[in-house]
Amino acid sequence: MASPYYLFASNIGRCITTALACCVVVYLTSRQWQLRNRTVPISVNYHFTRKCNKTCKFCFHTEKSSHVATEQQMKKGLKLLKDAGMRKINFAGGEPLRYPKELAMLCRYCKEDLELESVSIISNGTLLKKKWLEQNGKFVDVMGISCDSFNEDTNEAIGRGSGRNVEQLFAIRQWCLELGIKFKLNTVVCKLNWQEDMVATIAELDPFRWKCFQVLFVEDENDASRAQTKDDKRKRDARELLISKEQFEAFCGKHEHLSCFVPEPNNLMASSYLILDEYLCFLDKGSGREKQSACILHVGVDRALQEINWDRAAFVKRGGEYDWSRGVSGDADGCGDGLPKKYEF
Repeated sequence: MASPYYLFASNIGRCITTALACCVVVYLTSRQWQLRNRTVPISVNYHFTRKCNKTCKFCFHTEKSSHVATEQQMKKGLKLLKDAGMRKINFAGGEPLRYPKELAMLCRYCKEDLELESVSIISNGTLLKKKWLEQNGKFVDVMGISCDSFNEDTNEAIGRGSGRNVEQLFAIRQWCLELGIKFKLNTVVCKLNWQEDMVATIAELDPFRWKCFQVLFVEDENDASRAQTKDDKRKRDARELLISKEQFEAFCGKHEHLSCFVPEPNNLMASSYLILDEYLCFLDKGSGREKQSACILHVGVDRALQEINWDRAAFVKRGGEYDWSRGVSGDADGCGDGLPKKYEF
């Protein structure tokens, strides 16, 4: 007959074993829930510089700093994003072509080393040279150009004007055709251009996507007073360019028959983008004051994403996932029949 001490020890042992098994089950269940519900940064917009050669009045990512991370820091951050599930990267600014060597390095690293599905650039186009595109185009899937009007006076009033925006736009379109790069347009619809009819020129440019954003007001970015904008040329005041929902819908009504047309009103745009700033922190430009996460190099991607709000449903609704790799669907799905002879360079 077993002694009372032996029975007591056996019971204690079984209790400990059962408790440990329960802890393991709880941990594994919790871990599975976390993995199922974690935010996967499918598509990230990396604004690695805030410096720009233009002065768009509505800019929502203004030159609040001149910081640019080191090559080592940028590569480490991009690798962390890839490991967390990133499939597409978009390099933006500011104007990313203010730093052509750094941009070339980033595109090559993301395409060759990280083997991302898509590497894209959004630029105002004025600093883009054919030679740069010939040398680095094989690492670029999508070339996006910001163009808010085909009227140079309007571009001047907005802050984009150089006198030859449209001519440069058609030249870039031709270069992309020659190099097999998908060509995209971005337009901010504001008080100065919401009545413009862009159908004919968009059809000639024939982009595979034309994203039209309702001008967005962001606290701490484009909310400066008129006096502040006079004292500091880096500050912006978008209030005088804001439009109503009805005005944006009127613009959409003129252009929605174009197959490449992708409208983004404020409610879809505000929190549907994963924006990484020059310090490798995520930004939340949704309602209220702009929020900044901790740096992903310090806390990791998952922790940083928990500190901001990313509206995945809005990302899906605005068509955030599409044929974003070169060679997929080609440019045949654009808005028109290709460049007319007069614009072939």
